[in-house]
Amino acid sequence: MVPRSLVFNWIAEARRFTPRLRVLDYTGADRSRESRVFAGYDLVLTTYGTLRKDVAVLREVEFDYVILDEAQAIKNADSQTAKAARLLRGSHRLALTGTPVENHLGELWSLLEFLNPGFLGSSPSFRGFTDELRAPTSESRGLLVRALRPLLLRRTKEAVAPELPAKLEQTLFCELPARQRRFYDELRNHYRASLGKRIGEQGMGRSKILVLEALLRLRQAACHPGLVDPNLLGDPCAKLDLLLPQLREILEEGHKALVFSQFTSFLAILRQQLDAAGLPYLYLDGRNPRPRREGGGVPVRTGLSAVPDQPQGGRPRPQPDRRRPTSTCSTPGGTPPSRPRRSTAPTGSARRGPSSPAGSWPAIRWRRRSWTCRKTKRELADAVIEADRSLLAGLSKEDLELLLS
Repeated sequence: MVPRSLVFNWIAEARRFTPRLRVLDYTGADRSRESRVFAGYDLVLTTYGTLRKDVAVLREVEFDYVILDEAQAIKNADSQTAKAARLLRGSHRLALTGTPVENHLGELWSLLEFLNPGFLGSSPSFRGFTDELRAPTSESRGLLVRALRPLLLRRTKEAVAPELPAKLEQTLFCELPARQRRFYDELRNHYRASLGKRIGEQGMGRSKILVLEALLRLRQAACHPGLVDPNLLGDPCAKLDLLLPQLREILEEGHKALVFSQFTSFLAILRQQLDAAGLPYLYLDGRNPRPRREGGGVPVRTGLSAVPDQPQGGRPRPQPDRRRPTSTCSTPGGTPPSRPRRSTAPTGSARRGPSSPAGSWPAIRWRRRSWTCRKTKRELADAVIEADRSLLAGLSKEDLELLLS
């Protein structure tokens, strides 16, 4: 099971590394709904959407291996996708993911329930356990690490390819121009007043949707005012003023660049700027048709890609294309996602040359408190893949006041 945008990549990799395997692309409206069709193939590729629709067919087959790529697709244990995945039969099971925990430990339970049913107990009992780990002690982390160690294989660049040069990461802070600063302050003051009133009347617990809206709009305003108000698309933007000279410098030195942003609307603005400057680029997101995604060897040195964040408790948004850069790349980030694992995945996948390091420059102009929360989440995930430390889950009224100060 793979995201739809990665089916072509798996087919290409199988053709390259295991050309003798008979591969079935079990997707599309013309696929057979009979399980006997699988008997003539060694590898069956399908998507999570097809799994939900054809689970009655797929559960009849006893596979040697059941493999989930981008396994965070089943992070919600109550979703139809997760329930369908648990119905599959196989002698061995494998889950591949770069983000085993994005919001809370319940997501880890869902993955382990697919791999080894019952290993972490029932869902209700495990949820009670995670409530005790909202502020995990070193002893609690150690216990969880020891329990999960036999089942986890963490593949890092340092472990599998230590000969490659390190990734250089630099955070660039940019100050908003006066017009953008004024718009941001007006928006912040609006949400500060409305949130203060709502929290005073209904409490923090019943105001979380408005809190999410406020944080999203402030991130967009810091990125570009036009993301909040289309009438302001022509206004000056601190990130673009910083990003465009960086891109020109990278390209003039003969390097390549990948630009990632959570907001496709910001990339649309950037595309207009690149068109006006006469700089060629390749744009990729989950909506690109397959023929364009499969066309390799594009003669451009600038790539733009969308990296969507996952909504809290909602359905996953379309995944970006997991393309492999064929040489050393610099990866400026237009809008870092709020979850640390999602933000490091794009820069981590940039291929480094044998002697040239890859660079990463997230352009940041949001509240520093939020950036600190993001850093804390990354440290906690590294320590164990551990407790529930999502920004919203641990957000107090005092934290919110600081964010909007």
